[in-house]
Amino acid sequence: MSQVLDPLPPRQDPPPGAATGATAAPGLPATGGGPDAELSGAELAARYGLSVSGARPPLAEYVRQLWSRRHFILAFSTAKLTAQYSQAKLGQLWQVMTPLLNAGVYLLIFGLLLGTSRGVPDFVPFLVTGVFIFTFTQSCAMAGTRAISGNLGLVRALHFPRASLPISFALQQLQQLLYSMIALVVILFAFGVWPRPSWVLVVPALVLQFVFNTGLALILARVGAKTPDVAQLMPFITRTWMYTSGVMFSLNHMLAKHDLPGWVHTVLQCNPTAVFIDLTRFALIDSFHADQLPPHVWAIALGWALLSGVGGFVYFWKAEERYGRG
Repeated sequence: MSQVLDPLPPRQDPPPGAATGATAAPGLPATGGGPDAELSGAELAARYGLSVSGARPPLAEYVRQLWSRRHFILAFSTAKLTAQYSQAKLGQLWQVMTPLLNAGVYLLIFGLLLGTSRGVPDFVPFLVTGVFIFTFTQSCAMAGTRAISGNLGLVRALHFPRASLPISFALQQLQQLLYSMIALVVILFAFGVWPRPSWVLVVPALVLQFVFNTGLALILARVGAKTPDVAQLMPFITRTWMYTSGVMFSLNHMLAKHDLPGWVHTVLQCNPTAVFIDLTRFALIDSFHADQLPPHVWAIALGWALLSGVGGFVYFWKAEERYGRG
């Protein structure tokens, strides 16, 4: 017994001019014609309130976004500082011991073996102050170089102002410096240097240095995000910078011993780390007098802070949409 199959209905072609394919989703413009057919992509985006994902916001809006995330920036910097020595048995004591050991090595090599302590009163406070203040800038530079390239997972997973990262690393180093300053005060007392009214000048000096360091971290974060190999060069750059900043010796004594061109004097004295070191020494050490400071030293410090802080922030912001992109 055979089974009878019904024939298939004849194919019916759509009438000429009829739209084919899926219809547009509600709320979106249809693609087969209508009032939006003549609009460009930019005009369509403007008409329906669309924007590019991850686009750079205006500068004022970017600052507002950063301010709204200030608690995250502070918490992130504190967490990084706590985790830095979490695996060590002495824990957070290394936050003070590390700069002290560095100062001890420089004292042995430069103060005792090379004799740079000759003619410098209160050499140990002089040296320790220079080491601590320079290390603040050096650490910000090193951390800023890897701020983006070393945190690509976070950058690609979450949407937030990318400047939060280098700023948080600068805050981390500021907290590290505050621990070091406690040790510095103890050293000052041990060598007979007691508090005086000029100690309050440490606050504006460190504020200006922090602004400078933050701008430097922002600049190097953008450079390091594009060229990660810069991080391998930074130890050599910062070491050269340290030897020209008067950390282990007096710049005034060195310049007096050598017949150098006048512009070399100016460059060495206006070196930003040398300026911040001199200001801190002048504030804390009795034997470091005003005649050892370069002319207009506070104006120079303010100029470096504004140039690096404002310029570095704008420089970093201009590449906001490119961070984390392969």
